Amino acid sequence: MIKIGLIGKTNTGKTTFFNSATLSAAEISNYPFTTKQANVGNAHAITLCVHKEFNLQDSPRNSRCIDGWRFIPIELVDLPGLIKGAWEGKGLGNQFLSIAAQSDALLHIVDASGSIDASGKIAEPGTGDPIADVADIEEEMVMWYLKLFEANRDKISRAVTSAGMDIVPAITEVFRGIGVREDHVRLALEQNKLVNVKLDDFGPQESKDFCWSLRDISKPTLIVANKVDLPTATEHFNRLREEYKDVIVIPASADAELTLRRAENKGVIRYIPGDERFEINDQTTLNDKQKWALNFIRKDILGEYMRTGVQFAINVAVFKLLKMNAVYPVANAQNFSDKHGNILPDVYLMRSGSTVEDLAREIHSELAKGMLYAVDGRDGLRLPLNYHLKDRDVLSIVSARAKKK
Repeated sequence: MIKIGLIGKTNTGKTTFFNSATLSAAEISNYPFTTKQANVGNAHAITLCVHKEFNLQDSPRNSRCIDGWRFIPIELVDLPGLIKGAWEGKGLGNQFLSIAAQSDALLHIVDASGSIDASGKIAEPGTGDPIADVADIEEEMVMWYLKLFEANRDKISRAVTSAGMDIVPAITEVFRGIGVREDHVRLALEQNKLVNVKLDDFGPQESKDFCWSLRDISKPTLIVANKVDLPTATEHFNRLREEYKDVIVIPASADAELTLRRAENKGVIRYIPGDERFEINDQTTLNDKQKWALNFIRKDILGEYMRTGVQFAINVAVFKLLKMNAVYPVANAQNFSDKHGNILPDVYLMRSGSTVEDLAREIHSELAKGMLYAVDGRDGLRLPLNYHLKDRDVLSIVSARAKKK
């Protein structure tokens, strides 16, 4: 399952974001380190389901389909807030960084209203500096990568000189435990023109630049400019977009999303996460405070930014940063069902470049051992094992083992 980590300083709204996406009830407070251990819950990446294209009524098993939208489970992790020196173990730094490193992608939650100071404590709105907050956290991440790199420099060097290993797999072996792949290392070396440079010739700056690139490549990240509903947020949000032009910056109000999700869960409104509108089921059931809150969200958040930003941020992380494709494997390519007659029962998130063989392994290791080819559900064509999967593919994998049975 795809794992997305929420990073940022304390009091930026990470836990509110987590609760709004998972409908959990993790503790929310305005004192430092409310989140002392990672909160883990299921959220969803949402994409248009293919069932309407084929004029079918689907019967999902590993996901949900609501009004034509397929909700695909992903794991969301709310991490303890960072402080300066986290890479050295200060605060809850070691715990934070080790868990963050297990994530496939990161959402950097920042208080766009400027309502926290440099240490993450509540401050007068507008007095904080979200740009500096982002820079502080990114520096901590890079320094943690650098610490890991330098601590294993001799090990990497021995692997290259004594074992005759290429530098790319030698470095990868050190970082493999935090999800770094060989293509990540190779690209980071290329970006810093270090491909043909001996490890012993990596100076302090070259090492840090390499680790900075490796962090960016291996843990793709977008910035969630949270608390845009506060009056002091607009200026800071614009500054964030200007300063971090090479990063996706998404305006968000996790508090508004949490309000809508809870109202929808209680049957007060009809709302699909990430939608641009909601409908009140019965105005007479609302008190004045609830009416004011919903009107504020409709006018000042949805009216201004089109959405609360929470679900949009998750979708962008999954489909843009991680470049995932939603693929629908079926047993019968003619009626799009599994062996029990369930229509379009499963959907898998597969990374761009994944093949039919990769999908078979994802479904079941035994299926991968005996597979012969796949059949495209749209045109019936045979697809080779090295066929690169595309978003919204519907296909049936033909296995020699299945045929024997």
